[in-house]
Amino acid sequence: MAILTSLNYPPLLVSMIIESVITAKFWILTAGGLFSGILAGILGIGGGTVLVPLLVTLGYSPVKAVATSSLAILITATSGTVQNWRMGYIDAQKVIYLGIPAIFTAQIGAYLASRVASYLLLSTFGLLLLLNVYLVELRKRIIAKEESGNHQEFNPVVSRIGTGGAAGLLAGFFGVGGGVIMVPLQMLLLAEPIKVAIQTSLGVIIITAISACVGHALMGNVLLLEGIVLGAGGLLGAQLGTRYLPKLPDHVVSLVFKTFLGVLSIYMFWQAWRSFYN
Repeated sequence: MAILTSLNYPPLLVSMIIESVITAKFWILTAGGLFSGILAGILGIGGGTVLVPLLVTLGYSPVKAVATSSLAILITATSGTVQNWRMGYIDAQKVIYLGIPAIFTAQIGAYLASRVASYLLLSTFGLLLLLNVYLVELRKRIIAKEESGNHQEFNPVVSRIGTGGAAGLLAGFFGVGGGVIMVPLQMLLLAEPIKVAIQTSLGVIIITAISACVGHALMGNVLLLEGIVLGAGGLLGAQLGTRYLPKLPDHVVSLVFKTFLGVLSIYMFWQAWRSFYN
């Protein structure tokens, strides 16, 4: 305690950190962040699909779970984007074009999340998890079209507004990065190769997460310490997940992905049912 306060940390913040470290909830959050990062690396899903159900299970309100998940996602997305930027894989112009509409729609999503009933937020999150399964299958079909050279042309301005806007809305309302819908839409509407779409998506997620965090913070929904702990765990977990991904057969990854999201969606529907009757 004396060492930390001597470094000019506010005493109240130091006390909060020390108290948190010795609680079981802190270690559960750390393990949850680590687990979400591993899943993100192996299955290619955003941390919000894991973090929001985890926070709800720990007793946090759905809207605080969504807001805090946005902060954790901001931390992990920033790390990945910095790495991509160092390797020359980030096109700043593409990120900005998609990020501008996302800034505004993330605010709309954050506002709606604070206004809807908890059971509606939980049940729509369950539907989002099921939608993820479909979007992954859609991405596979788009990749097949890409390989065959069969592309359909769409208006690029409308496509960017629609893609970025949808990602921002998801980020604000559900506390997810938005990459789950950005990647397929970039491939479908903008004819982007999958690797470029993923790298661009990660950069846009920084923008959507910042916008969502600001919107939720202004309404007092963001839990700072919990978000930092989850984000730090996600950083480490993502590194582990990406290292093991190449060693897993595709059919195993696909089966685990669908099973995991199916179980999580059932759990969220059950939580929505409990919230409705409580």
